[in-house]
Amino acid sequence: MAGGVAVPAPPADAALPALAPIIPDAEFNAAIPSLDVAADPELDRPLESIAEFERRIAEKQAGAKPAEGQAPPLGDPALADGVPFEAIGDAPVRDAELAKPLPPLDQFNVEPVQFAEAEDPDKDREIAYRVKVNGLDEAEKASTARLGELFREFSALRGGDGKAANYAMISARLREDGKLLQRILASEGWHDARVTTRIDRPERGANQENSQNGDAGLTAVLDVVPGQRFTFAEIRVDALPTVPPTLIRDNLALQPGQPIVADRVQGAEAQVAVALPQNGYPFAEVGQRDILLDRATGDGIYTLPVTIGPRARYGDFATRGDLAFDARHAGVLARFKRGELYDSRRVDDLRQALVATGLFSTVSVEPQRTGEIAPDGAEYVTVMVNQDAGPPRTIAGTAGYGTGEGFRLEGTWTHRNLFRPEGALIGHGVAGTQEQGAGVTFRRSNAGKRDRTFELGAEALHSNYDAYNAYTGRLSARVSRDSTPLWQKRMTYAYGGELVATAEKDYDFTRAARNRRTFYIAALTGQLGYDRTDDLLNPSKGYKVTALVQPEGSLENGFNPYVRARLDASGYFAVADSIVLAGRVRLGTIQGATRFDIAPSRRLYSGGGGSVRGFGYQKLGPLDPNGDPIGGRSLNEAAGEVRYRFGNYGVVAFLDVGQSYASSMPRFSDLRYGVGLGGRLYTNFGPMRVDVATPLKRRPGEARLNIYVSIGQAF
Repeated sequence: MAGGVAVPAPPADAALPALAPIIPDAEFNAAIPSLDVAADPELDRPLESIAEFERRIAEKQAGAKPAEGQAPPLGDPALADGVPFEAIGDAPVRDAELAKPLPPLDQFNVEPVQFAEAEDPDKDREIAYRVKVNGLDEAEKASTARLGELFREFSALRGGDGKAANYAMISARLREDGKLLQRILASEGWHDARVTTRIDRPERGANQENSQNGDAGLTAVLDVVPGQRFTFAEIRVDALPTVPPTLIRDNLALQPGQPIVADRVQGAEAQVAVALPQNGYPFAEVGQRDILLDRATGDGIYTLPVTIGPRARYGDFATRGDLAFDARHAGVLARFKRGELYDSRRVDDLRQALVATGLFSTVSVEPQRTGEIAPDGAEYVTVMVNQDAGPPRTIAGTAGYGTGEGFRLEGTWTHRNLFRPEGALIGHGVAGTQEQGAGVTFRRSNAGKRDRTFELGAEALHSNYDAYNAYTGRLSARVSRDSTPLWQKRMTYAYGGELVATAEKDYDFTRAARNRRTFYIAALTGQLGYDRTDDLLNPSKGYKVTALVQPEGSLENGFNPYVRARLDASGYFAVADSIVLAGRVRLGTIQGATRFDIAPSRRLYSGGGGSVRGFGYQKLGPLDPNGDPIGGRSLNEAAGEVRYRFGNYGVVAFLDVGQSYASSMPRFSDLRYGVGLGGRLYTNFGPMRVDVATPLKRRPGEARLNIYVSIGQAF
């Protein structure tokens, strides 16, 4: 070490002794004596021979001493200080046990050595603990929030289920829970709350007892001192005047004297942010609040800055993007007109109507400033529709089965926007065991008015049922306002007309045989509905009523006019969250013609999945001598269901009753009853149902069981 750097000595009270200064190299080298061979003849002395070494060892074993004048070799430990010399190398062994003969193998007994299993260093070790919170009850009594439940929901200690890998993990969780309690208390107005934490160990000797009793060994303790609760002393709004002047303050649900609760503050500010666009201020912005706390008094001064922007009225429509239709049709869907005060709820309604068309991948509606001033000083805003047209074509299908109806598979192909705007072309086909056909429909949705639909249809159909065998062609036109899964309406209506040519087999009592007859029918249709249910496909409360009137005439043998009418009503009542009682009634009549003058397919029938379950399709009512139904001119039906739902599944018990009659008015006599059970699978597009029913007081020829499979509830 050139230079001889010295290390300073540590303080006198240091645990380690002081280090001496390092000697310089020159002094160290000078202190080493030089070796001179001439001065020390021992350095030139020859080494002892092997033979002499062995002789000397042998003499040592015999107790001999070295020859006079002969010194032991330098550094020989065997003779130092007269210590006895142990045999080494080839010296004879003096242990008698080693000379004994080995025992025979059959007498050789070895005691197995028991080795302790090595402890796995990676084995999981757990420390059990309990959690104790002191002092929170006082704050919880003064608060509407359940502070204890909030703590348990988000607690790191509670989330560990009372187990941790080590003591440090418990400490870390305890620190996090202390901060959590402070945040919870601050959110309810206790901004000066103090939370101290500690871990209590069990008393010595209690570990084993606690382990035997299943108790945790450690206790994580949080001691809470809420302190004073801060309240609002003053509420200030920093904003320009509005119309009306108290618009912001009326919607800011905060009052002096109330505790400063975070949820209440956030909810009040959110209400202001919602109320301003609903009352003519689409560009309003709620700023960052300021709360000045006085820790001496517990008072808080709250200030909310609001930028209200211009007061606005609806102006024109505009659109951009990949268009499905133009701005004019967007105006048809809107429920507001130019000049009306801006209301964001109506803009949201327009966006939902656009989504309901099914023509967009994405669509949004937003106001844009124009600078154009209205007579009252407000500003007209443009309603901008941002479009991104989606795929216009869809393919859909349904399948079902019913006793008497057989299997039925129906498929449709739709181009929803072939004739813009919203002019759809629909092709459909039916393939079933007892019904086959195809047709095409033109449908204009939102035809000149929101929610109004215009349809033109043509179809050819073959039906082969016990009641009739028919080849039918139909042309129809219809205007309607119907409910859909997205838009369930209280009032619905439909009107239109149709031309029907049908060749059908009908039983001729004069000839005692079924003969094919051709009917040419012109009909008008009028329907009115009122719906107060809570769901279109799966109602659980409310009621609905539908009335249908169809004046029509048959041209088979001259013009024979008559009127078909039907009334349907149903009601629903939820007795519990999972149990619904449902009931329905149906009355029908045909006035103005004899049964023979009415085409069999236009008569009234009862029985089947949508009528009286337990009986085959159209099997109730007048029969021919062969036992086949021939239809009637009136009917009455009723049904009751108990629906129980658990998760995505459900079961239904039901009782149906009904009958059809040859007379033009229902007689409420000879009623037939069917009972059964059903299963439901609830999907996002409605329930799928399977019903199994049996007739009461079954008559000869009637099936013991009838099965119905379809989509949607029976009613």
